[in-house]
Amino acid sequence: MSGTKRVVVIGGDAAGMSAASQLRRMTAASEVEIVAFERGPRTSYAACGLPYLVEDLVGSPDDLIARTPEQFAERGIDARVHHEVLSIDVDDRTVLVRNLAEGTESVEGWDELVIATGGSGVRPPLPGIDCAEVLQLRTLDDAAEMDRLINAGATSAVVVGAGYIGLEVTEALCARGLAVTTIELADSVMAATLDADIAEPVAQAMRSKGVDLRLGTGVETFITADGHLTAVSAGGAEIPCDFAVLGLGVRPNTSVAAEAGVPVGDTGGIVVDERMHTPIDGIWAAGDCVESSHRITGDRLVVALGTHANKQGRVLGINLAGGDATFPGVLGTAITKFAELEIGRTGLSEREADAAGIPVITSTSSSRTRAGYYPGADEVTTKLTVRRDDGTLLGAQIVGGSGAGKRIDTLATAIWCSMTVDDLSMADLSYAPPFSPVRDPVVLAAGVAARELRGATGG
Repeated sequence: MSGTKRVVVIGGDAAGMSAASQLRRMTAASEVEIVAFERGPRTSYAACGLPYLVEDLVGSPDDLIARTPEQFAERGIDARVHHEVLSIDVDDRTVLVRNLAEGTESVEGWDELVIATGGSGVRPPLPGIDCAEVLQLRTLDDAAEMDRLINAGATSAVVVGAGYIGLEVTEALCARGLAVTTIELADSVMAATLDADIAEPVAQAMRSKGVDLRLGTGVETFITADGHLTAVSAGGAEIPCDFAVLGLGVRPNTSVAAEAGVPVGDTGGIVVDERMHTPIDGIWAAGDCVESSHRITGDRLVVALGTHANKQGRVLGINLAGGDATFPGVLGTAITKFAELEIGRTGLSEREADAAGIPVITSTSSSRTRAGYYPGADEVTTKLTVRRDDGTLLGAQIVGGSGAGKRIDTLATAIWCSMTVDDLSMADLSYAPPFSPVRDPVVLAAGVAARELRGATGG
């Protein structure tokens, strides 16, 4: 190879292209050649916007594309779509790449390798699941197919799973006028991230919009006739539908890495250190395919969020360029909505704290998003998880009307900085009637938690 270092990136979306872009910002093309291989047809698009594209809130699929291969080329990054990396040779420092458009294969050398293969939607091995009308919502093509079916006359759909994606897809399909049945195996919606008491208002909001929500129900079969989906069998009942959408979570894409001997953890994600380097010299990884560290418990986990993927990619790119950056872990902060109800969470839920063996107290408070006399004031419920021994805030969950959800960021910042509920109850937050009561819901919730902590501990 020439004196120019060659960096190969596997994966052309958030983490991979953030790493490539950061590396290019810090190095000249004469110093580092950057080649990215993406098996799909596009680079860098906003997958989180797909439900809103289906809902017709986004004008065009092009609006979700952050940067095209041509735009990357202008920045000195060779991004090749329709190119799938089939294998990694660690000893020879090469990858075997198939050009999916031409059906040809080539061997490409690398000095440093970035694995950013992302994740894939979970598809359990159920009868009929490979039917064409059993969809996911992971790509722009998925959204286009959903839109095609609706425009062709689909009037009913089944959504399998009531987590973030299930919730957002259900909302989008309701807005398009479909009759929607949402099926969830757990006894509450968003069971992986919300405690059941906070999840209940979400379930109520779904039912109030006409969703046939079936909790504690598992899918048994996707029923077909002449190769097309006609119904979903769940909980012993058959639910007729024109198509179904799976929202059962994401698994890391690690097969190529694992086959090359790159360590994969018990979580299913690639093992990396805080600099995003794997245990193998010259191989880095970031995004939905890697493990992260929980900032409170230290546990390893996979969190498939674009916010983390972009930050991890940036950290990786800085380090590839010779800098020194670290990814400090995750809290699992997330936000979504259903109709007018906003939902946010961060840190540890009560259930998660109990599972981690951390003694906590929890408190739940109610407030308003604005001054009560100001038009548009909506209810907001806040639940806090607090360490029993010292009052440190460990987690928060919020449900409420317009203006409620983004308050989760204040709570996430407080957790990030190890604040106690006493600290937070005196925080100098802004006030004006259009935005908050005199005591912001965050301050009020912290004060309630502080009082309950003193009552629980005799302090």
